[in-house]
Amino acid sequence: MSSMLIAVIYLIFISLGLPDSLLGAGWPKMQTAFGVPSAWAGYVSMTISFMTIISVLCSPELIRRFQTKWIVIVSVFMTILGLLGFSFSGRFWMLFLFAVPYGLGAGAIDASINHYVANHYPSSVMNFLHCFYGVGAVISPFIMSFAIKTARWNEGYRWTAYLQTCIMLVCILSLPLWKQNESREQEDDHDSAGVWEILKVPGVLLTLIAFFAYCSGEATCSLWTPSYFAGTRTGLDDGTIASFGSLVFGGMMLGRFLSGLTSDKLGDRRLIRIGVVLEVFGILLVLIPTMGWAPAATGFLIIGTGMGPVFPSIQHMAPVNFGKRFSAAVISLQMASAYIGMTFMPMVFGHIQQAVGIGIMPVYLLSFAVLNLTMLEIAYRRLKA
Repeated sequence: MSSMLIAVIYLIFISLGLPDSLLGAGWPKMQTAFGVPSAWAGYVSMTISFMTIISVLCSPELIRRFQTKWIVIVSVFMTILGLLGFSFSGRFWMLFLFAVPYGLGAGAIDASINHYVANHYPSSVMNFLHCFYGVGAVISPFIMSFAIKTARWNEGYRWTAYLQTCIMLVCILSLPLWKQNESREQEDDHDSAGVWEILKVPGVLLTLIAFFAYCSGEATCSLWTPSYFAGTRTGLDDGTIASFGSLVFGGMMLGRFLSGLTSDKLGDRRLIRIGVVLEVFGILLVLIPTMGWAPAATGFLIIGTGMGPVFPSIQHMAPVNFGKRFSAAVISLQMASAYIGMTFMPMVFGHIQQAVGIGIMPVYLLSFAVLNLTMLEIAYRRLKA
């Protein structure tokens, strides 16, 4: 029964990753269809992220009032509404309307499942969980690509909505599996702290800054890696440059898979330290002054591998570091700080690189890696005191 529930939870995180890559994959065709500038994709993405931030900030209250299984089912249904809405949108403004359920559903799933796994399962399950998010994020561009080749971009969203519907049905059928942890869940979450109360707890603010720094680096890599190769390496064709966008995601999946195998032995804190050191090593490889693309490509793959265990390990430590009463609020605030970093810092880098050149990207990434590790180490010392 326990292993079956874990399999369902992994499937839920595949569903979380599915919608996240669709906008980027489909935007070139969507932009043409709507007749809007290319940069306007950022407004849609920011709207989704803003709704996600609202959702994760509301999650502690939702977790206190409702069981995780019901939050998940309703949230997946909301993402289905968002995806179907996108598929039927004939005007650009309609995307903003359907971005509301799109973002609200994603945030509630993310916060509630992270909280549930952090409180009921070992670190290995958390790392594998986020590995499966990567599976969903990798699948959806292929769905959109097939839709564009054989039909229209709209079908990419529609087919993904159908796939999400199948996952929601699996969640409904799996409701009896959640009973094994229901009594513990109700006991743990009944007296859980609110979001604003948690900010007074020592170490929390430091971990929020660390999470912001980590996610700023991750989102910058995911958006700007192909542009880095286009601007710093010569002789590469457009297809090869585009393919480099998968380096960091592939590395993250590898890092989380390896962490899932070793996390119960190494522990979360050691995994984070190893991961950030590996990330810095990858950044230094990218900094090697050569016109060849191989060292930089290897570097970005290593950066992703190092990043892999950081997000799930920080989340998994919340109940241990701050207690179960505060864990839901801590995880929600961490998710909010993550989405703030993901929303704004790649845009900030866009302005920086426009002024000084895309070659500054490794230095930008290095600053976030150092800030991440520094804040976490200071937080660890505060928690020991």
